[in-house]
Amino acid sequence: MKLSGKVAIVTGGSRGIGFATAKILSENGATVVITAKNQERLEKASLDIPNSIGIVADIRNKEDVKNTVDKTVEKFGKIDILVNNAGIFPKIKELHDIDEDEWNEVLDVNLTGQFRFTKEVIPYLQKTSGSIINISSDAGLKAYQGFNADAYSATKAALILLTKCWALEYAKDKIRVNCICPGVVDTDMTKPFLKTKKDKDFMNAEHPIGRIGQPEEVGKAVLYFASDDALWTTGAILAVDGGESIK
Repeated sequence: MKLSGKVAIVTGGSRGIGFATAKILSENGATVVITAKNQERLEKASLDIPNSIGIVADIRNKEDVKNTVDKTVEKFGKIDILVNNAGIFPKIKELHDIDEDEWNEVLDVNLTGQFRFTKEVIPYLQKTSGSIINISSDAGLKAYQGFNADAYSATKAALILLTKCWALEYAKDKIRVNCICPGVVDTDMTKPFLKTKKDKDFMNAEHPIGRIGQPEEVGKAVLYFASDDALWTTGAILAVDGGESIK
């Protein structure tokens, strides 16, 4: 029970990497608060995660973010861990075809949303010497030819640098801030790109290990950063990607 007695918030915790992460944290002793916009999906996910509650929240809404943090502290008395996981993926388009509203929405969810939650939890993490884990992407580490999701790549790259900035800024409070960069993981977000056997074979071959990842494999990396095993680790950027980013 690496996280016995800890309280964690996992944004975007109703499915995919967020759900798998929340489940692993819970199985290792943490009390987990998961957020999502869809109440029905959130309630279902919470039933499948021991010692968890779901709070409906839109990461774009400052009041929703504050409400999530306030309710967590009111119910459990503290916050030890924040997993900034929530994110969206835009339609694949070349830069000159991207609408400004589309661009701004990706930035608002994938970057400003992470800022909102981090800003709100810092006063509580200062009391617990807590841990923040940001979920970025390989797309934030390097450019991929034909990827054409510029706003997504920009937010994920920014989150990597913000991880280092926040790690330095709050080291004095013993708050650890680390970042995970997954490759392609088998989630609802990636399913549209894996419709056929040809698509799957191509994507598997893109990863030197020979396959795409599973959400639990990212969740286990989060567990390491969240636990006392990583007490001397902050500002780290960990690629969990089957070797995709080193090609």
